[in-house]
Amino acid sequence: MAGHPRLILRGFLSPETCKELEFIHKSCCTVGYRPNVFSTTLPHLIATNSAHLIMPLVPIRERLKEKVEDHFGCEYELFVEFTGLMSWCKGASIGWHSDDNRDYLKQRDFAAVCYLNSYGMDFDGGLFHFQDGEPSTVAPLAGDVIIYTADNRNIHSVSEVSEGERITLTLWFSRDASHDEDAKLLASLSDCSLTSPTHSIASCLPVLASNNMYWFPPEEASRFQSGFDICSARLHVLGFDISTTDEECLSASDSACNFLTLLKESLYLACGGELLTCQFLNILHVLQVVQFYHWKGLQLEPAELKEPSINIIPLSESRRNKIRCLKALLLKDVQLAETLLGQTTGKSSQRSFDRRAFCAVVSEWEAYTFRLLKEMVMSLPCWRAHQSLFTAVNLD
Repeated sequence: MAGHPRLILRGFLSPETCKELEFIHKSCCTVGYRPNVFSTTLPHLIATNSAHLIMPLVPIRERLKEKVEDHFGCEYELFVEFTGLMSWCKGASIGWHSDDNRDYLKQRDFAAVCYLNSYGMDFDGGLFHFQDGEPSTVAPLAGDVIIYTADNRNIHSVSEVSEGERITLTLWFSRDASHDEDAKLLASLSDCSLTSPTHSIASCLPVLASNNMYWFPPEEASRFQSGFDICSARLHVLGFDISTTDEECLSASDSACNFLTLLKESLYLACGGELLTCQFLNILHVLQVVQFYHWKGLQLEPAELKEPSINIIPLSESRRNKIRCLKALLLKDVQLAETLLGQTTGKSSQRSFDRRAFCAVVSEWEAYTFRLLKEMVMSLPCWRAHQSLFTAVNLD
């Protein structure tokens, strides 16, 4: 590897960490920078009132920077330039290139790609190829990391994803302090207050960005004539539907553009012919809870489950019609949504709905969210003092 400086770390991330980062990405992502790519950046998390979700990423950034500095002999020289969660869906690919082949990327020195799911199990295609040197091909495996110099010694490509969703955590490193991501993140973070450490999470409920950031394909985001809303699509492939709190049924003449504004308001959640009568703040709130259920629901032991604290009632025919109208507006191309976001390799992404587990998970999600918020608030003074994000406190 002397002529092609690169490093592969097997099992760098634990399976549980991979699942946690997958949860964050699928709860918050928007349309990405390439066709059929979805992304979640740290500035986006901050802007949508989900800044606490950067906390699981902080120790990973630290450990990776240390590995890069140690392996490539540049101790205390590097700054994290970019941190992002990305998913590559069917049809996504990238041709041969090096990360410094464009003038605006000349400051980039190293790249690290952390794989959060596995080739052949969660997706097909999406192999990482180096043009020269060994290994020539890397088959993504959850937990593995590949690090390489971002120059013409490591020209690389990614083959087209043919099925499923390939998910990564990507970091770029630079010796140029003017490109330090931490300084920009700290400028965006505002002071948080803990009004009720045991009961209230109102200060960290998510808010939506602009509608066009959630519409795929992006070229339809001004007309909404075809494609789908990403948040609604992710709920759909997991077997869930949403309903607005008003009783009026939408008509075919209603536009998705007008209706998308309602996704910023209170919503109900439905699954398997049943309606959960608790209200969620907006569709991102719904999506975070459902994705958390998808992550944690099967881990709950039967002894932990109590009778549902949330009222669950059968769907009326009028409510079913309302949901169908709503879905027709938000998922104009259901097949495309299922192709890109459904886990279609080997097994269905849908599962039977366990009402007791879901109700338990709602409480678990609130506790998880508030724990991260508290950790972030306690870390902020140290971060500001050092102008760097690092593991300052540990609440475990």
